Amino acid sequence: MPHSTSAPRLGDLERVVMERLWDAGTTDGATVREVHEALEKDREIAYTTVMTVLDRLAKKELVTREREGRAWRYYPADTREALTAQTMRRTMDDMELTDRRAALMHFLDGASSAEIDDLKAALAEVEARAETGEETARRLRDRLRR
Repeated sequence: MPHSTSAPRLGDLERVVMERLWDAGTTDGATVREVHEALEKDREIAYTTVMTVLDRLAKKELVTREREGRAWRYYPADTREALTAQTMRRTMDDMELTDRRAALMHFLDGASSAEIDDLKAALAEVEARAETGEETARRLRDRLRR
């Protein structure tokens, strides 16, 4: 069975730290101190633990960092949605074809009508993009033939 490493799975604390970074925004980011202060409002957590988690997230390439004086400022490498999609794709890639279909059916059985509508709209958009890409490729081939 294939095993993809393109979307590292997040532990509970890593997820909480990523949520804080996403909340801070892609342009602002956050320092270890800022993340620590935000997390400390809801839980008792050591500063060094937050520093270690951010370092691990950087090694997993889920965050980027820039020097700011003596500290690092961390930024999410991608959006929540992109990371969620990567995680979903990894899960699907790790399954056999028949298991994927069964998992999709179970997922869809539990979906609301609004979620089904969102899925239909997303599929229509993907199909439109594919058609646009095919049309662009056809035009390029035609120009090259001339």
